[in-house]
Amino acid sequence: MEIPFDDFVKLEIRVGKVEEAEQVKGSRNLLKLIVDFGSEKRQSMAGLLQYYKPEELVGKKFVFVLNLQRRKLMGIESQCMVLAAEDNEGNVSLVCPEKDVESGSRIR
Repeated sequence: MEIPFDDFVKLEIRVGKVEEAEQVKGSRNLLKLIVDFGSEKRQSMAGLLQYYKPEELVGKKFVFVLNLQRRKLMGIESQCMVLAAEDNEGNVSLVCPEKDVESGSRIR
């Protein structure tokens, strides 16, 4: 399905640096990330524990969608969503910038 370009530009996609990452108590797969976008910090909930250890994510930059409707997972609000690629074999890789760019940089 194709979407109009005007719909795509409505997405606020930015680079964020993970400052903190921890497993959510009582969950087998959820991580709570605190992400710095330069002008603000946000919390992201991500089902990544089977693919990444929390300490592997801290200090790294990834691509996030900031203007999705917020939702709660296990009672904790997710304020943005990290983007990931998954292949046919179930391998997951978080999307990250090829070069070091400033936190908060907009994806266009």
